[in-house]
Amino acid sequence: MKFAYLIEPPFNYVDETGRVTGCDVELARRVFRELGIEDFEPIETEFAELLPGLSDGRWRMTTGLFGTDERRRTAQFSRPIWALPDGLLVKRGNPLNLKGYLSLVDTEHVRLAVIQDQFQHRSAVDFGVGEDQITVFGTYIDAARAVRDGEADAYASVSRAHSGFIEQNPDWPLDAVTVPAEEKAPAFGSFAVGLDDRDLLNDVNAVLGAFLGSEAHRKMATAFGFSAADVDLVAGTDTQ
Repeated sequence: MKFAYLIEPPFNYVDETGRVTGCDVELARRVFRELGIEDFEPIETEFAELLPGLSDGRWRMTTGLFGTDERRRTAQFSRPIWALPDGLLVKRGNPLNLKGYLSLVDTEHVRLAVIQDQFQHRSAVDFGVGEDQITVFGTYIDAARAVRDGEADAYASVSRAHSGFIEQNPDWPLDAVTVPAEEKAPAFGSFAVGLDDRDLLNDVNAVLGAFLGSEAHRKMATAFGFSAADVDLVAGTDTQ
């Protein structure tokens, strides 16, 4: 079972032993183990390749994504596996006092890093950040490095990804700012499978329905920095 992932802690990353781990990849491992599939192969890729890779058969499931209407034209999405707010990665001390998307619009000459095709790029534009202020990168590490090196003032992604990155890279002088819920509510992320893979989707959803919110799931989520409240957002919901 080939599973596509990005280097984006705490969702997916490679630990000091060389093992691919993280909340998404461990949840996927658990799902496939419950389905009797032990041959699990995580494949690292870039964000822009996740859905095309489903379509052309390079893998059968991807790490968690926001199931937008546009993405549903080329993939099916599982029940939610997490619900998280957006956030900005900024220089340590937040010298521009950025607080969310609206503060990006109000700050003169601000430079924003985003990942190609990620939902936060569209959100920034919808809030009024000019395309001429936005630089698109292929990977998380490239965008984070741009902030560290002063080539960008902020990087918009999921807030938990930023805090996870900072935890693993404490020597990088960076901070994370969570976008306020009143500005943009937390969004659900789900595994993605191909449009023709309905049986796999049904099987995955059946396992998730029994596992999400369980004590075993809460223990798994806690190990990657998620709170009980974070788990409660997806426990018992089948919104897709």
